[in-house]
Parts: sequence; structure tokens; C-alpha cells
Amino acid sequence: MCLGIPGRIVEVHDDHGLSMGIVDFGGVRREVCLAYVADEIELGDYAIVHVGFAISKVDEDEAKRTFEVLKEMSQLDELEWIAEVADRSLRPFEEKAR
Repeated sequence: MCLGIPGRIVEVHDDHGLSMGIVDFGGVRREVCLAYVADEIELGDYAIVHVGFAISKVDEDEAKRTFEVLKEMSQLDELEWIAEVADRSLRPFEEKAR
């Protein structure tokens, strides 16, 4: 199964001509290649990331819906690992709603 997970772009930089950045997945930060979305994204935007590559920009509402679906999927035995990421990623949305 291929799984793309939304993350918030917190840093953008150039690495020898390649657009790269740091993406936050609910508190877990990873370096990601942004080349596919470099012309579309800005700091604070959300992107769907698959195997270290941001493959598309998504708006905040879509990112939230995706985290909610991932949280539901985490109830399956083989996807338990994603529950923590989904929970942490949903916290900023819940705090905004208050």
C-alpha cells in the first residue's frame, strides 16, 4: 500500500539547485524534497508527502480531513503506528477551533 501523509512546511532551502525543506508531521520533522511543488508552496502550507517527496499541495481543511481518516485507519492492527502522528497532527486544528 502506498501512503501519502500531509505535513506542514516549516522550512524551505536550496540544496545544490534542488528545492528541499523541513516538513512537520505532528511534531516529527523530516527533510523532504520539494521539487515537485516548489512553484506552489510557501512556509506554513501543507503538502502530501510520499517516501520523502512532496507530491502535491493541499489546503488546511484537506490536511485535517486526511489526518482524521488516518486516525480512523490506525484502528487497523497493521496501521497502529500512525495513530500517534494523526493525533499530534490534529491538535493544532482542535486548538484553532476553541
